Amino acid sequence: MKLTAKFDTRRDAEMTVERLVQQFEIDRAKVVIAADGNENTAGVAEDGSDNKAGEPSPEARDDAELNGKVVVTVDVADDATADEVRAAFAEFDASEQVAK
Repeated sequence: MKLTAKFDTRRDAEMTVERLVQQFEIDRAKVVIAADGNENTAGVAEDGSDNKAGEPSPEARDDAELNGKVVVTVDVADDATADEVRAAFAEFDASEQVAK
């Protein structure tokens, strides 16, 4: 079974993957991160390294690729693993969760 969820920020997607791999010991090869569409994206909102840095800082940037949500798909083998994946998705505010 594959579980898929969408995230508003790249940071939330990456934190989810970190939780799955480090805490739940899911093989990283079973996890895919992709843009929700054809264009590169960092999500729909700035977060993490896309935010303005503290002072002193280089000049502000406005070139974050905010072209849609970030999709995480996980290939799971059993119900216990599926529950862990769903918990990680919820912890980092995933939307549009789908099981196939």
